[in-house]
Amino acid sequence: MINLKAMGRVFFGIPILVFGLQYLSYGRFARGLPPVPPWAPGGAAAAYLTGALLLVTGVCILANVHVRLSAAVLGMFCFLCVVALHTMRLRTVIYQGGERTGALEALFLASAAWVLAATSSSGLRIFRGWQRFTDVLGKVGLYLFAFSMLIFGAQHFMYAAYIATLIPAWMPAHLFLAYFTGTAFIAAAIAIASRIQARLGAALLGLMFLLWTVLLHAPRVFAHIHNKDELTSLFVALAMSGGSFIVAGAVSKSR
Repeated sequence: MINLKAMGRVFFGIPILVFGLQYLSYGRFARGLPPVPPWAPGGAAAAYLTGALLLVTGVCILANVHVRLSAAVLGMFCFLCVVALHTMRLRTVIYQGGERTGALEALFLASAAWVLAATSSSGLRIFRGWQRFTDVLGKVGLYLFAFSMLIFGAQHFMYAAYIATLIPAWMPAHLFLAYFTGTAFIAAAIAIASRIQARLGAALLGLMFLLWTVLLHAPRVFAHIHNKDELTSLFVALAMSGGSFIVAGAVSKSR
C-alpha cells in the first residue's frame, strides 16, 4: 500500500528546498516565487534570510528530521507572509488574479506544512503544550487547505480562456479541461472540509498536480531551459502535489 504521507513529505520537501536555493541565488524577492510577494520590504538581507529558512526547513522535511518543528515553523512563516505582507495590498489580491494566486500559494504552503507538522512525531519539545499546539495548527491547516483549493477552483472558471492556453497542444478539449480542473478543485475542497471521501479527494488532487508537473510543466521547463519562472512553476505544482498527498495521509477517517 502506498504511504501517501511519506510520498507527500518528499514531494513537498524538495520544492521548499529549491525555493530556498532560488532566494539565495537571486538575492531578492521575485514575482512568482512563493511565499514572499516581490514588493516585500527588506531587500537582499531579507531575501537571504528567507532563503536560509526555506533551505533548512526543506532539508529537515526531506530528511525526516525534526519534521514537526520544521514544518510548524515553515507554516507559521508562510502564514505570516499572507497576513502581514500579501494583505498589505488586499484590494489588489481581491481583484487581480496574479496577486491572488501568489497569496493563495503562500496560504497553501502554510496549510500543508501545518498538517504535516501535526501528523509527524513529536521530536523536540519546544514548550509545554507544544504537541497540542501543533495538533491545533494541523486542524486549522486542513480548513485553510480546503479554502485555498476552493478559490483556485473558482479562478479556473473566472479565467478559463487563459488557462486553456496553458494546456499542451496535444491534449484535446482545452476549455473543457480548464472547467473540469476547476470542478475537481472545488469537489476536493468540499470533500476535505466535510470529511466526506476526504482521503480520496485529496489523493486524486495530489495525482492531478503530479500529472501537471510531468505532462505540463516539465516540457515547458525543457523548452525554455533558461526561464526561471517555468522552473518555479514546476516546483510549485510539485509542492501542491506533495501537500495534497500529506492531507490525504492525514484524513484517514472519512464518511
